[in-house]
Amino acid sequence: MAVRSLYITRAGYNNLQGELNHIWIKRREVTAALADAAAEGDRSENAEYIYRKKELRGIDRRIRYLQKRIPELNVVDEQPSNTNTVYFAAWVTLEDPEGRETTYRIVGSDEFDPGNNWISVDSPMAKALIGKAMDEEILVETPKGKQRFTVIAILYK
Repeated sequence: MAVRSLYITRAGYNNLQGELNHIWIKRREVTAALADAAAEGDRSENAEYIYRKKELRGIDRRIRYLQKRIPELNVVDEQPSNTNTVYFAAWVTLEDPEGRETTYRIVGSDEFDPGNNWISVDSPMAKALIGKAMDEEILVETPKGKQRFTVIAILYK
């Protein structure tokens, strides 16, 4: 398994904490439903019992992961001193050779969201962007092959 960065934004950290708190509540509900299903008799043919056991295993796996991962994360709250360079938590607007613009946010590996163009700091695109300044070009290996982009905007919110 690849080593994942230990950086996370404050919002991402709060989301993980919220998920952990919520999953403990969900666990209590699933445990109660499991006990009810177990009380119905023969467990070998009890679909509800089998489903709840599987659900509980998944919940326990996620709890173990979050309990291990959250304490080791480093929350990045502050903007860098040089906001004209791409660092963690930056919103970066790129332009391809055809003039199409795309904006990405560089976030931790626990909070990336392709639907919102939030990319992991561990991704090839983010690695190519870190340390770049306005008007610099990057070359990135993508599923479509090597592509060239120009950094046209850097923003920290």
